[in-house]
Amino acid sequence: MSTSHEHTSHSQTPRRIFLKQAGGGIATAALLPVARFAHAAGNDTLKLALIGCGGRGSGAANQALNATPGIRLVALADVFRDQIDKSHANLSKQHPEKVTVSETDKLVGFEAYKQAIALADAVVLATPAAFRPLHFEEAVRQGKHIFMEK
Repeated sequence: MSTSHEHTSHSQTPRRIFLKQAGGGIATAALLPVARFAHAAGNDTLKLALIGCGGRGSGAANQALNATPGIRLVALADVFRDQIDKSHANLSKQHPEKVTVSETDKLVGFEAYKQAIALADAVVLATPAAFRPLHFEEAVRQGKHIFMEK
């Protein structure tokens, strides 16, 4: 097995170069507000779900709610109810008109992300890294816009 990173064929881009170029494009796109690209069908409201209600997730949701007047937080999902309640209380204080999460849309458990994703146009995935691939796959399957950390 060769340890060389060079390809002998010039028709294929070497993996390292591809990843470097693709990463730059992804980083640029991540800097643009999600609300500019995601539009709810039929109205000007963008429904957002937060999956993972810890400090980083709540911070990302706060930034998203600051991005545009037409965004609403409609669902919260986490495996711990106290994290959901804490996030909801903090975000509701900062954005009382934009946090429209009902008690039934505060979703608890390892499978809660599926229902939260279904309720939204865009999702913030802020769970520990081990869970994110499952959440990402489900959001793609449901055709949602996604914001997540690497």
